[in-house]
Amino acid sequence: MSHRILIVDDNKLIRHLLRSWLEQESEWEICGEAENGKVAVEGVEELRPDIVILDLQMPVMNGLEAARQIRQIAPQTALIMFTVHSSEQLLKEARASGIADVVSKCEMLSEHLLTALKRACA
Repeated sequence: MSHRILIVDDNKLIRHLLRSWLEQESEWEICGEAENGKVAVEGVEELRPDIVILDLQMPVMNGLEAARQIRQIAPQTALIMFTVHSSEQLLKEARASGIADVVSKCEMLSEHLLTALKRACA
């Protein structure tokens, strides 16, 4: 059974790279993409993904606010933040917003994101 993922990042290239990388695994199905938090919330309502990968800094609505809204409308959806920003404070805010894990874009993508996705599905 594949897990449906919504990719949310204001950078089209990042969305494309994540999609290409994740689609190599039969375990993951990309059900959609969004360029900001507002579109992500709408996408969750429509697509009902199992997992949402969120960027932190985006126009219109940032990843933390989107996570709070997603948590209210789809509490069963796993949330992972994928960002260039990484700090203990962000981790605390992310967890308070319902985000299961924060993965740095600067770290080894394949190791950390894959681990976070598998934890989110467990």
